[in-house]
Amino acid sequence: MKLQRTNQLMLLSRQLDELSARHEEEAFRLKEIRIREAMAREMARQEKEQREAAEREALVVRECAEREALHRKDIEESIAHEATEKQRLERALACSDKQYKEFTWEEIESATSCFSDNLMIGMGATGMVYKASFSNTTAAVKILQSNEGQGTKQFKQELEILGRIRHPHLLLLLGACDDRGCLVYEYMENGSLEDRLQCKDKSPPLPWQYRYRIAWEVASALVFLHSSKPDPIIHRDLKPANILLDSNFVSKIGDIGLSTLLPSMNTSMSTRYKDTAPVGTFFYIDPEYQRIGQVSLKSDTYALGVVILQLLTGKPPMGITYIVETAMESGSLADVLDSGAGQWPMKETQELALLGLNCAELRRKDRPDLKDQVLPMLEQLKGFADKAWDLAHHVSSVPPGHFICAILQELMDDPCVASDGYSYDRRAIEKWFRMNDKSPMTNLKLASKILVTNQSLLAAINDWKSRRQRHPYLNLGSDLRKAS
Repeated sequence: MKLQRTNQLMLLSRQLDELSARHEEEAFRLKEIRIREAMAREMARQEKEQREAAEREALVVRECAEREALHRKDIEESIAHEATEKQRLERALACSDKQYKEFTWEEIESATSCFSDNLMIGMGATGMVYKASFSNTTAAVKILQSNEGQGTKQFKQELEILGRIRHPHLLLLLGACDDRGCLVYEYMENGSLEDRLQCKDKSPPLPWQYRYRIAWEVASALVFLHSSKPDPIIHRDLKPANILLDSNFVSKIGDIGLSTLLPSMNTSMSTRYKDTAPVGTFFYIDPEYQRIGQVSLKSDTYALGVVILQLLTGKPPMGITYIVETAMESGSLADVLDSGAGQWPMKETQELALLGLNCAELRRKDRPDLKDQVLPMLEQLKGFADKAWDLAHHVSSVPPGHFICAILQELMDDPCVASDGYSYDRRAIEKWFRMNDKSPMTNLKLASKILVTNQSLLAAINDWKSRRQRHPYLNLGSDLRKAS
């Protein structure tokens, strides 16, 4: 019995040893498997990192290639645009039916008394301007700098644009001397808006009513340029120095030499154009144009915003948006307004200041649409200012703008509507028809030459004349002094 128990213990001990050995063997194998799994995971991690690094490198290479392709496309489009523009200018200059008079150099010298210093009325980066007299007609002659290619380009640009379009608030081109790069314009008796805002030569400040109207006039001219056919025109150098005032303080935009004609054949470029060399005056240049060299219709909107703020304050452009914005936020707008302009109506002036700030937003997408948003509001404010002026002076000494013939720039005696929808003095439009079959305002071919008397406008003009005859003549200079 005892022997049998001993044998069982020995058997159990042997089985236990076998199990222990097997367990150690299994543990070793498991450890080996885990080591292999760790090695496999590490290899997979390294392969993943290498793959991701390769993908990142490929992405960088692809992005660089895309950027280079876009840059090359921009350059090609810019070159194509310049070539197209050059051909257009050359065709325009070669056209036999020029809409401006050709002056000889001798006529220019005679009209300016050989460019007498006493007749010099302006000097800028593009050239000098002289007061001139042609057969008892006073004009302004601009001599563009011809020692550089840029001067020739600006000369051709102004001829091409002003030679084919007309608008009541664009400076009228009378003629040119092609050989010497001279341009002859209508003479603007009251100089530039910049001079009047600075009260140069001790001139009285402009009344606020005039400033409201000038803002609308400038915006209407810009909308006309932007709507030009076949190609929209961007001014690119709008500023008070380039806004001129005639004897009735009606404003007209000049200096079209830096304008850009947007190409219409490429829909993706219909509202923007890449220009690697931004031009213009620093404080009026669209910030996005400065940053990426991309000019658009809203580049002019930005400059208009700065001009509006200057009309309100009479201050220089540097930091003007910050000054007005800070005053608006603190409720002290009245403190920064030009006090010489008279008693500003605060509700309407705040609306105009806010509109100017919106136009001068840094980002193009934040600026309002010039035609659909800015111009209608300025027209309302102009109407308010006109009523306030008439009420203060009983009868306006300056006829409303729509009483003036766009061709003659004079009060209409017999207003009639042409097929383009605009009203003209009958004798002026009939004379125009003898030489042209296009609209003086849109430059588009007229559907017909039938004229219809504008009875309502004729009645309004006759009523205005009658009221003026019942009141003494209101001298503009004395009016301005009273307003100041």
